[in-house]
Amino acid sequence: MKNIVAISGSLRQGSSNHAILKYLSTLMEPDTKYTIYNNLADVPAFDPGLDAETPPAAIAALRQLLLNADGIIICTPEYAFGVPGSLKNMLDWLVSSSTLVDKPVALITASLGGEYAHASLLLTLGALTAKLSDETNLLIQFVRSKVAADGTITDTDTIKGLKDLLAAFTAQINS
Repeated sequence: MKNIVAISGSLRQGSSNHAILKYLSTLMEPDTKYTIYNNLADVPAFDPGLDAETPPAAIAALRQLLLNADGIIICTPEYAFGVPGSLKNMLDWLVSSSTLVDKPVALITASLGGEYAHASLLLTLGALTAKLSDETNLLIQFVRSKVAADGTITDTDTIKGLKDLLAAFTAQINS
């Protein structure tokens, strides 16, 4: 059984990013365990002095969850032309561990613009030596016009892009 962990960069439960992650759950193969990580707000502010052999409990649990995953999907908005602070903070906690080394990661940035956060996250994930490819990252601009209030994705190009990304991501995990 494959194990995929999905992380939203938005803390708001009704966000477009959560809707996208929920949509992806409907596309998963039956032999896949798909978990949406909902504890991003519990990750403490990064403190290198606490990043020792026994990190805070929330960090130890996060690292274990990600280590056990066969792949990780991140779907995030862009805030003030950058990465949401809570997501960047979480990634900072992973720097000193080998949690993402050669781990397949799919990156979806879904926002009004998103290009700055997307580029920044590609650099950060590269520094963490996550396994990335052009086929496993997607920028969805003007996302609010593509996701209805009830979370339904209404744009056919967005649906196709997500299906293509998931196919490439699944192939990467299986290779």
